[in-house]
Amino acid sequence: MALLAYNEALQTGKKAGKSLILRQLGEKKGRSMNDYYVYVYIDPRNFEEFYYGKGKGSRKNAHLEDMSDNPKAKRIAEIKREGLEPIVRVIARGLTEREAFLIEKTLLWKLGKWTTNIASGHFADKFRPHNTLHKELSGFDYRNGIFYYNVGEDKHKQHRNWDDYMRFDFISAGQGIRWRDAILGFNPGDIFAAYLKRYGFVGIGKIKTKARMIRDIKIKKKPFLSLPLQAQTMSDNSDNAELSEYTCLVDWIKKVPRDKAKWRTSPKLYTTTHVRASLDGQQSTVAFLESEFGINIREIIT
Repeated sequence: MALLAYNEALQTGKKAGKSLILRQLGEKKGRSMNDYYVYVYIDPRNFEEFYYGKGKGSRKNAHLEDMSDNPKAKRIAEIKREGLEPIVRVIARGLTEREAFLIEKTLLWKLGKWTTNIASGHFADKFRPHNTLHKELSGFDYRNGIFYYNVGEDKHKQHRNWDDYMRFDFISAGQGIRWRDAILGFNPGDIFAAYLKRYGFVGIGKIKTKARMIRDIKIKKKPFLSLPLQAQTMSDNSDNAELSEYTCLVDWIKKVPRDKAKWRTSPKLYTTTHVRASLDGQQSTVAFLESEFGINIREIIT
């Protein structure tokens, strides 16, 4: 019995020792995985930051001996000729390599063209291109979607006419603030399904341009309102920013005449009186559109 108890204690001790060793190794591994830092080189002559880097150990000092002709080395040499040394400072520490890459890229993006870094850094595809703050960019300022669009053709086809849409590659809405605001919600790259009341779905298109007042639109260098439109009153209120018709130019992926419109009564398809509505939650309607128009909407969205 004593021998059995001794063996059990011995095994227990081995397990405890093994557990302790594994825990210590894990802690050591954890430390080694989080010993990266991000550093900056500063010009002491004007205190401008001119280089960002990431590394561990003595990496931050390695550039001081760089004798190449890259912009960073040239600037360090200029500083040394003045009898000075670059100011080298760690600005983030205790990082994983992935965290260090991301912080480095964030700083590189912020410094922009003034950095002497040659490589664009990891995560470059996650950051907005420089010199684009003056415009909206897909994926940064908005994400393209799949939408329902109501053609809004009136009974006498005076303000909007589907035949004009097909012929001149555009969609429009307006004659009131809420309709104007609805079409202004479209962004270049959005996919939409055009619905014509009393007929059905008549086209799938992609937005080319943000909506603008109809008087400001040109097609093939010709003023839009000079085109031979069947809708005779699209020019109504064209000088009034609140009441004007607003127009998006589009690329039609598929379009059909009104008498070839796609429709079914059961199960019921999604429709609304709104000018624009998301189809993200309308899987049945999207599947119907893909089947009837012979396309895969998800594959063509930007």
